[in-house]
Amino acid sequence: MRFLTRSLMALFLAALSFGALAYAGYTLISAIQTRAEAPTGGPGAGRERTFNVRVMTIAPEQVTPVLAAFGEVRTRRSLDLRAPVGGPVLEVAAGFEDGARVEEGQLLFRIDPADAEAALALAQSDMARTEAELRDATRALELAAEDVSAAQEQLDLRVRALTRRQDLAARGVATEAALEEAELAASSARQALVGRRQAEAQAEARLDQAIAARDRQRITLAEAERRLADTRVYASFTGTLTEITLTEGGLVTANEQLGRIIDPDALEVAVRVSTAQYLRLLDQVGQLRESEATVALEVAGFEITSPGRLVRASATVEQGQSGRRIYVDLDAPRGFRPGDFVTVRLPEPALDTVALVPAAAVTAAGTVLALNDDNRLDALPVSVLRRQGGDVIIEVSAALTGREIVREITPNLGAGILVRPQRQTATGEPVTEAPEMVILDADRRAKLIAQVEANARMPAEARARMLAQLSQEAVPATIVERLENGGGTGRGGPGGG
Repeated sequence: MRFLTRSLMALFLAALSFGALAYAGYTLISAIQTRAEAPTGGPGAGRERTFNVRVMTIAPEQVTPVLAAFGEVRTRRSLDLRAPVGGPVLEVAAGFEDGARVEEGQLLFRIDPADAEAALALAQSDMARTEAELRDATRALELAAEDVSAAQEQLDLRVRALTRRQDLAARGVATEAALEEAELAASSARQALVGRRQAEAQAEARLDQAIAARDRQRITLAEAERRLADTRVYASFTGTLTEITLTEGGLVTANEQLGRIIDPDALEVAVRVSTAQYLRLLDQVGQLRESEATVALEVAGFEITSPGRLVRASATVEQGQSGRRIYVDLDAPRGFRPGDFVTVRLPEPALDTVALVPAAAVTAAGTVLALNDDNRLDALPVSVLRRQGGDVIIEVSAALTGREIVREITPNLGAGILVRPQRQTATGEPVTEAPEMVILDADRRAKLIAQVEANARMPAEARARMLAQLSQEAVPATIVERLENGGGTGRGGPGGG
């Protein structure tokens, strides 16, 4: 029994082996015959591969390039809060903290005025002393002037007496001794006048010194008053506090920075551009053009924008830097803060006879792939004038005008490749052609309407839309064709939504 089972198994395996060999031989012979009957060009040589491409038509137009650059928001008006005098801080205004808003003239903090008040009292005392000295010098000068006047009168009397004695001596009435006595008296009066004038000069010098001392003391008094006023610090304009380091009770030193006030409504953007970009912003005389700008700040996927104006350019180039720095004023700085990193867009002079195309439409070699009459691609050179994000501005030549070019060039595409174009506009929207319309006769229209009304599986909304189309004078040919071919009778038929 075991021998019989083994024999049958051997016969089965042998039959299976011969069957497999026969099938392999048949497959080999079939492959040889197919190879022999194939065209000489090899497998697949009879059918050319076609690629689907999106194309757009090139037409010359006027395009205004937009210069996009990055910059930092800065404040045009700020004030450093420093301690004018040193000492302990006695009072800090309520809400004196980072980000708080202060009004012009508001008291911010007060420093202990004890030393300043003592210095002011001493200055006032010295001022009173110098004023008393000035009054004394003034009275002394007045007295000295009266002494000079009296000495002058005495001299005049002595001179007149001498003159009479000389007349008497000339007539032989007076003696020589009396004449000498009169001369000596006149000389003594003259000497006394000189002494009184010296005293008057000394009184004038004393008065001048008293006036100078009073003026110096006035300066000292004004400085003491200013130091006392400096113990109170007020806001010089309305703004927002930042970088606050002051606390009540703290000890500050003179000129120590305690914070800043910035004007949130006076902001500007400092933008660094290349030299070539800067030259495009100049007018014919080399001055910056009066250009409007748009400043944008991206926040959590949203964009805050503000109009602006190009106002000035930096006078020098910073050491180690290149290009130019320009400044743009913000007209509506709501939402912007100093330190924000923003995008600034500036319009450049318009370019004529150009086209705006996607950057992927231009190869690295500066060519585009244009569609010819045989739906094959031709490589045409172009001149790229500007790059704007994902687009480029190219110069439209006569050979390129009116041609259709590929919007996105892939490695599979090249000159001579057969393509199937999908036409789109410059913005990427598909070009839709008007559907072919058919004018129906009364019998044909009635038959189609009856066919739609008899279709119970069609939704009511789709049936109403299709009946409205069939009631028109001209009906789309696709709907008529599908209905007559038995299509469009279900939920997914024409007009079925």
